[in-house]
Amino acid sequence: MKVAHRPEELTADDCVAAIGTFDGVHRGHRRVLETARAAGAPITVVTFWPHPRLVLGNRVELLSTLERRVELLEGAGVDEVLVVEFTPELAAREPADFAESLLRQIGAKVIVVGENFRFGRAAAGDAALLERLGFDVRTVPTVRGVSSTEVRGLLRKGDVGGAAQLLGRPPELEGTVVLGDQRGGTLGYPTANVSVPDELLVPAYGIYAGSALGHRAAISIGVNPHYGGDERRIEPYLLDFEGDLYGRRLVVELWRRLREERAFSSEEELVAQIARDVEEARAAERPG
Repeated sequence: MKVAHRPEELTADDCVAAIGTFDGVHRGHRRVLETARAAGAPITVVTFWPHPRLVLGNRVELLSTLERRVELLEGAGVDEVLVVEFTPELAAREPADFAESLLRQIGAKVIVVGENFRFGRAAAGDAALLERLGFDVRTVPTVRGVSSTEVRGLLRKGDVGGAAQLLGRPPELEGTVVLGDQRGGTLGYPTANVSVPDELLVPAYGIYAGSALGHRAAISIGVNPHYGGDERRIEPYLLDFEGDLYGRRLVVELWRRLREERAFSSEEELVAQIARDVEEARAAERPG
């Protein structure tokens, strides 16, 4: 799959353009992509980075990094992705100018968008405008109850199963493995300390079952209250894994929330609970 950052990097052959932020690539986004695929031409996804709401001064916690978004789009069968840098200047452009200078330039004949899609200055551009400009526009109805906002709300409550139903796959955490306290190794359960980008949403604190690198995992999200911690840590223990993860990018799936994090009366009690968490992780079923 080709990834471009400027329209001129693409070949401008006839294509179906699916437009949107696609944060999380959830079931609603996949409905847009399925509609684009049914049009019978190569699919070019036009997406935006940074997230438009961030640029316009609103706070939003993202479900996926741009790198992961692109990987998920490739897995959904997309042929090309055009990543458009979203700036205040782009937001202020007249909608017709945006359509002519970008969509026309990449050879879009058919355009597929969600029914709430708006673009351009004062969000004045919509599907009707694109039709008046001569594009064949396919508008996809919203999948009831499915949105990035709904997924975020579920994850903030720790409901990873509910989030998986909306995503069509398990929710994920992504980051780089950095040096931690190395306390897990002394307890017999060495964990990876994952540094997550600031813009990503981190679910409710607790202990989760999931996976990473093809291994089941018991994942701690929180501040290690047993040791009086106050800094958030994301620490997966990969079952049956041996090797050095430092410096590696890690995508961690969250399958089920096992319990809240808490302090224990002794280290022996803590280790016994970790052992139970690991066995639950070994038995957990992957949702989605």
